[in-house]
Amino acid sequence: MQATRTYLELTSPGQFKSALGQFPNLVLERVARPTPALYRDCYRTVGAAYHWRDRWDWTDDDIRTHLANPEITLHVATRQGALAGWYELRRVAEDDSVEIAYFGLAPAAIGLGLGKHLLSCAVRDAWALRPARVWLHTCTLDHPHALPNYRKRGFIPYKTEQYEVEY
Repeated sequence: MQATRTYLELTSPGQFKSALGQFPNLVLERVARPTPALYRDCYRTVGAAYHWRDRWDWTDDDIRTHLANPEITLHVATRQGALAGWYELRRVAEDDSVEIAYFGLAPAAIGLGLGKHLLSCAVRDAWALRPARVWLHTCTLDHPHALPNYRKRGFIPYKTEQYEVEY
């Protein structure tokens, strides 16, 4: 199956159109020492419907090694104790950027306005690291509202590519 990946960026904090909402039951935290079980739960819960498979079979040691990288931070949102969404930020020293490497909502949290709120939090946290730019990528397999959300928030596409998806 053919898919299209789109890369988008913000080159200044003022370019971003924040959409923070009021979610009194939402708890968002940077998890200082995430367990492999938490990481796997975030990755699989959010990514299962969108064919996120590159980390599906990671062992606990693979996950620990990844999360031990000081350039990686994990941020988890919960509502009443249940996973609502998460994002992973990755500092890229080569070009002084921060990538929103993974971002998404749990299925039960879709349609509540949390996507634009959580994206606003991710961008806020990315800019707090003082990069030259913040970027991310999405693809045609992601939720159909992902790309429109990124564009409404001010992200500008800078590259697209076609790739083959295996099931």
